[in-house]
Amino acid sequence: MRIKSQWFNTDAPKTPQQTAGALAFIVWRVAHNALTQMRSARFDIDIGAQYFAFMREWVVFLIQVADRMAHERMGADERVAFTTALVRRVADHLAENEDRLLGVPPPGEESHQSRFIDLFNTLSSHYADFGHGADGPDFAFMRYLGHRLEALMPKKDQNWVVDQVMAIEAPEAVQMLQRSLQGLLSNAKRAPRRAGVSGD
Repeated sequence: MRIKSQWFNTDAPKTPQQTAGALAFIVWRVAHNALTQMRSARFDIDIGAQYFAFMREWVVFLIQVADRMAHERMGADERVAFTTALVRRVADHLAENEDRLLGVPPPGEESHQSRFIDLFNTLSSHYADFGHGADGPDFAFMRYLGHRLEALMPKKDQNWVVDQVMAIEAPEAVQMLQRSLQGLLSNAKRAPRRAGVSGD
């Protein structure tokens, strides 16, 4: 999967909120790619409530990884601004799709944005117990995601979910996220585009 993760104009410094806005779309795409690959591996993930539950777990995991990476590259205030903006923007992406496909929650019920933010805040305390180093999240970090996803799968798939996530999907997703955030935080100018050639 190709991801555009460099700014067109690198002269002006980007705020943490701008970086988070760009990364939010990438987080969504990386999570959706994991879903697509797991379907290709014959895991049953149905359109509807299961689909969005799966996506929520993946984007929470990816935001946790992005927050740890921000900790290594940003000051404390920048990191808080970045992660807060990232959570809110991803919540908007999720809610826009959930509202369209599942319907807007009736009056008096929590919005899809609020439900996601509540989930993120709850799981943040869980993920805080796991390690993250130069190579990314540790074994327990990825295993926890696997066990969260295991509960969403039909019984026939539950025996294989954790292995699939830890051995294939999570490492690949983390690698894409690392490359993307590195590109967004880079101040290097992009190489000029090659001139187009038109034929007669």
